[in-house]
Parts: sequence; structure tokens; C-alpha cells
Amino acid sequence: MSADIPAGDTRVPPGGPPESLPELRLHAVSYAAEDIRLFEFRAIDDARLPPFTPGAHIDVHLPDGLIRPYSLAFCAGDGAAYRVGVKLERDGGGGSRYLFDTARVGDRFAIGGPRNHFPLDEAAPYSVLIAGGIGVTPIRCMAEHLTVRGQHFSLHYAVASRGSTAFLPDLRRFAPELDLHVDAEQGGVLDIAAIVAAAPEGAHYYCCGPVPMLAAFEAATAHLPAGQAHLEYFKAPETAPAAGGFTVVLARSGRTLFVPEGATILQTLRDAGLTATASCEQGICGTCETGVLEGTPDHRDLLLTPAEKASGKTMMICCSGSRTDKLVLDL
Repeated sequence: MSADIPAGDTRVPPGGPPESLPELRLHAVSYAAEDIRLFEFRAIDDARLPPFTPGAHIDVHLPDGLIRPYSLAFCAGDGAAYRVGVKLERDGGGGSRYLFDTARVGDRFAIGGPRNHFPLDEAAPYSVLIAGGIGVTPIRCMAEHLTVRGQHFSLHYAVASRGSTAFLPDLRRFAPELDLHVDAEQGGVLDIAAIVAAAPEGAHYYCCGPVPMLAAFEAATAHLPAGQAHLEYFKAPETAPAAGGFTVVLARSGRTLFVPEGATILQTLRDAGLTATASCEQGICGTCETGVLEGTPDHRDLLLTPAEKASGKTMMICCSGSRTDKLVLDL
């Protein structure tokens, strides 16, 4: 989750980020690959930062109000820093352009998280890690963690060209038999179905990359028992938006709002002048996750598991709607 997100209005409501968010200092910026940089954030007083697990991300609040989720690339260490890989998206929503062109070492940023919607199952007998492009960021963290723990895994990394290969020395150190697939040199995309077929029984599979790669991953792992295949999007595929035409009741504030056709719950809250923090607005980051107290959500996100969706206890208000005339939300 480290590419810029070309979503709609992904800004914090007027007033800036919540006061409870800590400010961290941009401590260092380094080259990782063509159009990819590693940004390191540390506490202003050099205090230890909250711990995280492989697959986690932080939300970087930019001065112009944008919020961007970026995956944490380094797991080992003394808890002194968060390091995220960011790809410059020239046609994106502006987050990566700000970090590349405007941010300077020493600048302060409000940081949310860390949060993890792409966790590593450490009890798995074998892990298959598959990355595409900037999707290598959380996969690098997983490979590092598994190496430190002495657990068995394989690592497959697909890039468009060698110049776009990030963290290669580290990856070869973690996985000496790294499967590096360069599309431009090998005349095609990574064969994910073959990777899945060759893995030992009981393996868990993890994939982060562009939409076509994730589609191939889902097809190749569709036969596996629930819970063995894990994926994370950094850009959502094109899907039909949830329809409006229902009422939301905000249990804590006592407000009742009508969500019109063509609008989202998030947009409706903001139009009513209510604070509603979100980031991707595509249902892939989890920033806007909200508890559901009554009613049946129409889930359109790419984060919740089938079981979580079936429970109806939570939803992403940036993209999901309602299958009932009324939703009561924990807001």
C-alpha cells in the first residue's frame, strides 16, 4: 500500500488531523529504485514508536490535508523509526508528489497507526510471498520477519524493468533463491498459477501488487481453504459504486441523514458538516472503518474477509452502502 492513490477528495475535514495523532519528524530520505524512495520517520524526542506487525501501514497526514497510507518496509530494529517505501505517481492524487518534491528532512508530519489489514500468519508451516512493483514494500517486511524467526518461505518479485527493482540486496539476503521476474526480459508476466501449484500443502500465500497481478492471484488460489490466501491492494479495480437511497442514523450524535443516489455515506457526512476521516476512498486502507449497530451493509471494500462481511458488524463508509432502508452506525 505504497503507491499514490488517485481517489477523489481524500482530505481531512477542516481543522486538520485529530489532535491525538503524534507528530513524527522526517529523519531521512533515500533512493530505493527508479521513482521509488524510502522515507524514514522518527519521534521528535527520539522516543520508541508503537510496535507493529509485518504487513502494517501508517497514515501520513500531509500539510495540505491529504492522508496517504504507506506500508512499513522494515520490521527489525529498535522501534526508533517507521520506514515506508513510496512510488512517485505523476498522475496520482498528489501525496507522492508532495513527498518527492516538497517534503524536506526535518519536516513534521502527523502519523496515524500503525494498522494492519494484511497480517502474516506466523503459525503457517510455509509462506509464499509474491510482490509486484511497489507492492514489494510490505512483502520485504514479511521476508525480513520470517528470516529472523527462521521460518520457511519462498519469495517471488515481479517488476517491469530492472531499474524499478527496490530492496534487491535485502531480498537476496533474506531469500538467496529469490525468484526475480523482469517482465521486459522474460517476455511476459509472472506465472502465479505455477507458483501456487508448486508450493507445499498447507502453505499460506501473500500477494501485493497491481490489479492484474491480484486478479491472477485470486484465480490461482480460489480452490484453497479460506484463510490461506492473503492479498493487499494499493489501487482498487474499477467496480460499480454502491447505490444511495437509504438513511443512516448516527447512534452517538443522534443525527439522522439521508444518503441520496450517487452519494456515499462518507460524502453525506461531510456535506452535513460532520468530521469524517478517510484516506483512499476506495475501500483498501481501512481508515474509515465504522461499526454497524443495525441494518445490513452493502460491502464494496477489498479489506474485510467474507466472514467479517457476513457478520455485518463493521463497514467502510467511503465506498459501501446499505441493503436495508436504514443503517445505524457507531458514530
